[in-house]
Amino acid sequence: MIADKIKLQPEKLEAVVIRFVGDSGDGMQLTGTQFSDTSAMFGNDIATFPNYPSEIRAPQGSLYGVSGFQVHIGSVEVSTPGDSVDLLVAMNPAALKTNIYALKPGHTLIVDTDSFTKKNLDKAEYTTNPLEDGSLDNFRVIEVDMTSLTKEALKDVAGLDNKAISRSKNMFSLGMVYWMYNRSLEHTIDFFNKKFKSKPSLIESNTKVLNAGYYFAETLELIPNSYTISPAKMEAGTYRIIMGNTATAWGFLAAAEKSGLELFLGSYPITPATDILHELVKHKHFGVKAFQAEDEIAGVTSAIGASFAGDLAITTTSGPGLALKGEAIGLAIMTELPLVVVNVQRGGPSTGLPTKTEQSDLLQAMYGRNGESPVIVIAASTPANCFNFAYEAARLALEHMTPVILLTDGYIANGSAPWKIKTVAEMPAIKNNRITEVKENWHPYDRDEKTLARNWAIPGTPGLEHRIGGLEKDAVTGNISYEPANHETMTNIRAEKIERVKFNIPDIETEFADAGDLLVIGWGGTYGSLHSAVKQISDEGYKNVGYAHFNYINPMPKNTAEILSKFKKILVCELNSGQFASILKTKHSKFEFLQFNKVQGLPFANDDLIQKFKELV
Repeated sequence: MIADKIKLQPEKLEAVVIRFVGDSGDGMQLTGTQFSDTSAMFGNDIATFPNYPSEIRAPQGSLYGVSGFQVHIGSVEVSTPGDSVDLLVAMNPAALKTNIYALKPGHTLIVDTDSFTKKNLDKAEYTTNPLEDGSLDNFRVIEVDMTSLTKEALKDVAGLDNKAISRSKNMFSLGMVYWMYNRSLEHTIDFFNKKFKSKPSLIESNTKVLNAGYYFAETLELIPNSYTISPAKMEAGTYRIIMGNTATAWGFLAAAEKSGLELFLGSYPITPATDILHELVKHKHFGVKAFQAEDEIAGVTSAIGASFAGDLAITTTSGPGLALKGEAIGLAIMTELPLVVVNVQRGGPSTGLPTKTEQSDLLQAMYGRNGESPVIVIAASTPANCFNFAYEAARLALEHMTPVILLTDGYIANGSAPWKIKTVAEMPAIKNNRITEVKENWHPYDRDEKTLARNWAIPGTPGLEHRIGGLEKDAVTGNISYEPANHETMTNIRAEKIERVKFNIPDIETEFADAGDLLVIGWGGTYGSLHSAVKQISDEGYKNVGYAHFNYINPMPKNTAEILSKFKKILVCELNSGQFASILKTKHSKFEFLQFNKVQGLPFANDDLIQKFKELV
């Protein structure tokens, strides 16, 4: 019977969503990453969503200590990590309890039965064992003594303690999933050889357990068949799988190379932005100067100093850190120096939900400083285009001599997707306002007539000596001025300078419908969820629904009002209580803006969006 089963041809699927969940020490992030990378190497389109607790090490077996990694792979376009799950791998009762809601009825659940002890069931607040009480009858449950089988596979490997043996069980589950979805083990075994080069016993143990899981699945009659997902049809080119934070760091590297400037990062570590610092530290050979400051204020002020000295200067943070940087951003506005502030948003307020996603820092980015203090605000929308918008943030800061706040969020910063590798030559030119020659009657606040950007004189340049600071400047000389009329003039100039940026950014375009009954509006990291939902409803025959996604928030594209006027109803969807909707209402008050909001630390669910869209059309 088993031999007959093995001869079956793998069943073809267009896409599949898989979630690995367990304790934060069970290696679920590594397991999910390896499956993602292997699928990307195969050529699938892919989107991932890591979801882990904020505690450094939550109590083992606890509900709030569950760590998960979801991956959506397909031979078709994949815009989100998916809502409902086709395969759930649960390493303990707590992981099962907190994630079983996501598994589609009739689909597969793999559990490690060794972890379903009385102690672990109590920690997960189960009164009965779900493997025995019939509560899982709607699913295809595959019970595996994963811990025991891992120990059996490693009984002859020397140099391993019980902890190391137990921690290898994640590779058993990965081996099983590799067989089920017709994946090669080669990429992961290569990973072991590189990562554990100095520890041969770990190479041997992980490889053995991976193979054991693979062949166990192959001979297990409870799994009726394996599946295959063909490579996706994607634009020709060289791709790699990339996380949003990595893409952000690389975008800045490209901008520094293109502009001919050295890159300076002044940063204080904060979840979920720290990986940008980690990535840039690796690239000192590109002239990167990375400074891990003692606090958020030191991080941003060091970047302002580097900008004054002529560097492409950036600082990275999340919402709580952006609050602390507010006064110093005001200093960069007053001195009119180029500066990029990256805010990887997370749930708030205060420390809030450090590892969960939210879009609730938008109003802080727009208005969270004392005085009239406008800045450019832009937002990335996918893990891959974090590269483009980091580059764009640097370009706009340099060309307009002003701070730029780049908003990403935990969802796209920690998520990953295929990225077509770009060369610096492909990227748009970056101009700057640096001057090296002394002109007659020169002043540090002389401006470009078109953009109103002031010139950028580097300290130490003979004849260009000048002082800057946080006190108001005379509109002509740049000297300190307390004149009431001058303050109003400078306030208006700084505002107009930001407003003129709209002539240096692209117009916004709609997808699916150019005009109709409903325009769905999103911004930032909700792109994948909203695009996927509008595409689905369009495929169902609702051709009167359009989608507009905003990456440029302040200023908005100059054709925004024209786009809004083409639809009968406008629905603004965002992961907050309506912050972008409030900005739209202020700037485009003649239109009515409906809202669809979610503030749960999670992305939008496809079914919820589609239900809302259908209600309105």
